Amino acid sequence: MAKPATPGASSSTPGTPLVLDHKTVGARIRQARKTRGLTLAALSELSGIAVSTISKAERGDIALTYDKFAALAHALTLEFDQLFGRAREAATGALQPSFTAAGEEVIYETPTYRYGMLANDLSGKRMVPMRGHIRARSMSEFADYIRHAGEEFVYVLSGSLELRFETGSVFHLKAGDSLYFDSAVGHVYLSTGKRDAELLVCCADAHARLPEGVI
Repeated sequence: MAKPATPGASSSTPGTPLVLDHKTVGARIRQARKTRGLTLAALSELSGIAVSTISKAERGDIALTYDKFAALAHALTLEFDQLFGRAREAATGALQPSFTAAGEEVIYETPTYRYGMLANDLSGKRMVPMRGHIRARSMSEFADYIRHAGEEFVYVLSGSLELRFETGSVFHLKAGDSLYFDSAVGHVYLSTGKRDAELLVCCADAHARLPEGVI
């Protein structure tokens, strides 16, 4: 895996991902919060994320899961590309094509998942596409189910996957299988094969097309 890049920098070598460390992302959250004149308590109230979690994230002590990123981004009127550091394309009204070369996605690591953010230079998109690498193999690795507003689509590229829902529903997916679901319903991805599952995931943000021009 590539070495962590400097904050906001792009990959220096074609085909090499930009890997973001937790302190870099945390500093961006803190900067956005202070720019808006929000205290930790105020951001906690707006996002529904505990003050202690936001504080630890800002210091880079913990990795955030997608649901918490989504809640914080919405509360701060940010888009994901602003947190994950690719240079943004100037808005021109119409949505412009965004090309991500193989292996050049923006990588964010957590203990359970690796997020590979795709089309991360594109502002105003209605979907958040990702390549997911699933390390988790047990529910005990999660404090709770993951929930966020919107809809979600997953397509298994390789390996095998178990998708568990708080309703009790369980889906077993292998390479080539897909599932579309309401991401507000608590869910967890678990790898079930010898190798970690690789996925294409697309989240349709319920708060799509956030206001332009902050941070």
